[in-house]
Amino acid sequence: MSVRTDPAPATAPRQASAWNTVSAADTERFIRLASAEIPTLSVEVMQQIHAQFPQIVEIYDDDGVSGVLTRIRQALGPFVESVRATGGPQISGDGGVRFREAAASLDRRETLPGRALDFMRAVYRFGARVSWRRLTEIADGVGIPPAAMYELAEAGFDYIEGLVIDAARDHLGNESLAAGERLRRQRRLVELLLADQPADPQATAQYAANIGWRLPDTVAVAVLKRNEKALLPPEFGTGILLDWESEQPRLVVPSPAPAGRADALRQALPGWTGALGPTVPLAHAARSLHWAETAVGLITAGTLPSRGLLDCTEHTTALLLLPPAELIDDLATGCLAPLAACRPGHAERLADTLLAWLQTRGGAAEVAARIGVHPQTVRYRMRQLKELWGDALDDHDQRFALELVLRARKLRSAALA
Repeated sequence: MSVRTDPAPATAPRQASAWNTVSAADTERFIRLASAEIPTLSVEVMQQIHAQFPQIVEIYDDDGVSGVLTRIRQALGPFVESVRATGGPQISGDGGVRFREAAASLDRRETLPGRALDFMRAVYRFGARVSWRRLTEIADGVGIPPAAMYELAEAGFDYIEGLVIDAARDHLGNESLAAGERLRRQRRLVELLLADQPADPQATAQYAANIGWRLPDTVAVAVLKRNEKALLPPEFGTGILLDWESEQPRLVVPSPAPAGRADALRQALPGWTGALGPTVPLAHAARSLHWAETAVGLITAGTLPSRGLLDCTEHTTALLLLPPAELIDDLATGCLAPLAACRPGHAERLADTLLAWLQTRGGAAEVAARIGVHPQTVRYRMRQLKELWGDALDDHDQRFALELVLRARKLRSAALA
């Protein structure tokens, strides 16, 4: 069965491979070390695949060799050797053909759960991640630059998608093939929409029309943290684009209504953690992606809550103050220098009082109510603050800097509590 290839949209010319900057000696050393690791690494990958996906029914050949192990060995060889390809890693040739033939013969006999195309992709991706950790360790020891390894990873995941499609032709029906092709096309369109320098608008519009997606005026972009337990991509209505193959799955949500948009997505994403960026014009979709990625980074760091899908518009202050941590820390060193001579506990109480006063600019009673102390305590602390900062508390710029620093500190403390 053949899969129709849709017209290629206008894209930037392929950049020179980062492997061209690696010396022939280092390339050969990497290949030699990685090839020597394949027997041991193959067994490790096989064991982890069986632990992660116990529903796979193993098939053994006449010599009692695991079919999964055979495929892993035959996949890793071409993958490692691909760095010799001119113009960047390309897994092809006899090695790729041998692996495809072995995979096809075994896939026909193995028992896989429903939605086999998606399950197979999940297994292959998981095996690639396990292998990738060891290969990057080898590359670091050789001195291979990260850019070259990122390029190898991209080639590897493209190869995996080809393996999935090839295997699917043997034992999946037209419906599963169409689903996989639909996901592939969606990913391609997502990449066009989210590129830092978007492709030609007419080419993008034509490609969107080819896959039946109407270009909206505005979109919001969501980024999800990869969940290894989620073997299958989430299902949405036809209006939402999904890039399932990215390290962090991405969604492009057309013209989301301001009210309830995050709640609707949360219902479709039980068990997932991520962030939904702000609504922006379609041409500026990369901006929404930026804030969603920033939020996911803060979730991973533990400075934003990790529960379901977070709406960036509900955490604007944190997104503005928390990411530039080094700049805020430098500013705090100068702004809060007067507190350095105080005992830590007393300094913290003075800082809380100062922030409440900066936020309210009210009297002792209002500040006291805000921080839960007696007004007389506030008066006492304010006298101390005046002694420590002097006329600086009357300067608009100084007050702004102090409030900025103290708010950032409070956000971090709340996240760590």
